[in-house]
Amino acid sequence: MKSDWKFKSMVIAGGLSFILAGCTGSMNGMDHSRMNMEGIKDSRKSTDAQTVKPTVLTGREFSLTASSSNQEIAPGKTLPVWTFNNSVPGPQIRVKQGEMIKVNLKNQLPEPVTIHWHGVPVPNEMDGIPGVTQNAVQPGQSFTYEFKADVPGTYWYHSHQDSVNQLDRGLYGSFIVEPKEGTGVDRDYTLVLDEWMSSGDMSSMDMSGDNMSGMDHSAMNTGHDMSMYDLYTINGKSGSLVDQFPVKKGDNVRIRLINAGYLSHQIHLHGHEFKVTSTDGQPINNPGILKDNVVSIAPGERYDIEFVANNPGQWLIEDHGNNAAVKGMKALIVYEGAPSGSDKSNETENLTKVDMSRYGQKSESNFTLSQKYTLEYTMNLNTEMKNGEMVYTINGKTFPETDPINVTNGDTIKVHLVNNSKSDDHPMHLHGHFFQVLSKNGEPLEGSPIIKDTLNLKPGEEYVVAFEANNEGNWMFHCHDLHHASAGMVTELLYQKYKTTFVADPNAGNMPE
Repeated sequence: MKSDWKFKSMVIAGGLSFILAGCTGSMNGMDHSRMNMEGIKDSRKSTDAQTVKPTVLTGREFSLTASSSNQEIAPGKTLPVWTFNNSVPGPQIRVKQGEMIKVNLKNQLPEPVTIHWHGVPVPNEMDGIPGVTQNAVQPGQSFTYEFKADVPGTYWYHSHQDSVNQLDRGLYGSFIVEPKEGTGVDRDYTLVLDEWMSSGDMSSMDMSGDNMSGMDHSAMNTGHDMSMYDLYTINGKSGSLVDQFPVKKGDNVRIRLINAGYLSHQIHLHGHEFKVTSTDGQPINNPGILKDNVVSIAPGERYDIEFVANNPGQWLIEDHGNNAAVKGMKALIVYEGAPSGSDKSNETENLTKVDMSRYGQKSESNFTLSQKYTLEYTMNLNTEMKNGEMVYTINGKTFPETDPINVTNGDTIKVHLVNNSKSDDHPMHLHGHFFQVLSKNGEPLEGSPIIKDTLNLKPGEEYVVAFEANNEGNWMFHCHDLHHASAGMVTELLYQKYKTTFVADPNAGNMPE
């Protein structure tokens, strides 16, 4: 049965996320937007534990309060934002594999909110989809999420209520599940990438208190013109406000890249060889050594890269491209005692992208192209004009008219994804499940098995993916350029024998996209 979903096509101004070191205790109401943070030391590797600052929540029970604030995004540019715990991004939640966790969400905003645990295979009732798994949390009310953190990796959380707007305002943070055996690195940094709009109505609005109530960003719709995003940020900051990342010679360093925005970014690490060790939190088998390559990270995706700090100095990690805004998306990796100015930016240099379809080493996998599947499904993704508006379609239909994928527990499903749009990328995100990428543009993958929950299709690209129906519920499968999702590019994965006790409240204002 179809869920009762409402959509708005709108455009907005920006979100981000800042995360790094580790500590325990409550972050409620704390403004850490100006803090400088150092990396997490793995106590299993060294007793020389690094001093940590309260920017990461650890433990098993957490409190997140959604409220409005203002944050300096770029030098001299303070923007109104919506926050978790008074910061964009919200605090990093860092837990251990196998732990049962509880997150208490309190809404102090003038609009309803939820939390979706992006990439985490939570029980369906904890997925945070208003009108599908829960009613949106009303102003002044609370909701508690409880689930077991089974699968280690790099994930993130964000509102899924009117998400095209609420993410852009800043309602998200990172969520890290550490493996039982430890992280195995000396420094562990998280870089959350995003884009903001510095000009226009949003930059002059007071988004605090009742002034945001009932505000409709659709009045700023520019026909999905993404050039309006003219500030690119790392952890909520742009340009000289971006914090430095300290290392010592000999450190093993992990950098977790999370794209919380609506544009792809081409990330280049200067001065070091590195490996891509995971994508969407799932490990790459025997990753190869890279140098002077860019890692292309699309909306909703995550990539972990690792390197040995063996080249003392100050080295950039930065976005590459011809857009002037890329100049703001760069940070310095600083060796202790290194003199300043030892690296020069060249963000316009055209470097080779890492091809994940040929990266790493083959190994046993769960699925093959040739095996028999319970169900096969084709998703033709496209863009067209209907009734004078741009819409984004799956098999010629917009949600809620799209045909769902109907499954039963234990089914194996092969999905053929085709991007027929002439100029739009479509990063497709499946809730509640991981899928294996089997082929790209008709060619079987040559390297490591690639397991993901978000896969970007550039115009003209085709992929075949496969997954097992092993997490009963009603789930979304949608484009994570949320402008496209809000304009129709959504379908559902529905378990036919799943019985939900959820009842949608028609007065809750549920807006799952």
